This record gives sequence, structure tokens and C-alpha cells, in this order.
Amino acid sequence: MRRFFFFVFFLTLTALSVSAQTVQDASYRIVAHIKSDGTIQDDSYRIIGHINSKGTIQDASYRIVGHLERNGTVQDASYRIVGHIEPNGVIKDASYRILGYVKTDGTVQDASYRVIGLVKGVPMEWAALYFFFR
Repeated sequence: MRRFFFFVFFLTLTALSVSAQTVQDASYRIVAHIKSDGTIQDDSYRIIGHINSKGTIQDASYRIVGHLERNGTVQDASYRIVGHIEPNGVIKDASYRILGYVKTDGTVQDASYRVIGLVKGVPMEWAALYFFFR
């Protein structure tokens, strides 16, 4: 399941970006590069996945690994609900337990409000996928 959410996060960001962007952890270390053509690369520039316009998430070999619904519901490849991303930045698991928060400035916090990452220029609901559902 960790692999699924890793791909979902990066691939969703790609669909929303016009130019390449980076995702950082709490220590400001770059953990991913996102290209405008739908290609997602890890910190070593290896391709790790792709996304299409319908929200289908694929790994580097184009195998479907999940789906991202417009209402914030996150599903695995078999359409099982695995989490929820609320418009106000509250992130919950499939049982609606709070996992953390994503601020509008791109700061990502765990359930105890500790900063765990930074994603500038990316909508808060998409940043949640990598940091909370991996």
C-alpha cells in the first residue's frame, strides 16, 4: 500500500503542474521531481510513474496502482477506499482517523502538528497523498 500512495501523490501533482516542480521533506531535502508531461522522477531522476487525465495512476511500467477521485477519496487499484483528503487540509485514513494536516502555504504537519514536509505551489489536498498515505 505504501508504494501505491507514493505513486498517487507524485502522479497527481503532475496533472496540476505546468513546469517541473520539486517536493521536499522536513529537512528541505528534495525527494521528487515532477515534469509537466506526466512523468514523475525520484530524487535520482529515475522514472517512477505516470498519470492520465482521468485520474488513473500508473507505475513506471504503466500498471494501474490507484485512482484519485475529485471529491478527495483515495482508492487503490481495486477501488477500495484507503483515505480521504478534506478541502480544509485535514487528512484522514479510511476509518476517518486524523493523520495530519496540510496548510495552504505547503507546510505538511503530522497529527501532533510537527512539520514533516514542504510542497510549495501545490494544492494542499494533493500534498497529503505522499506524506500521509505511504
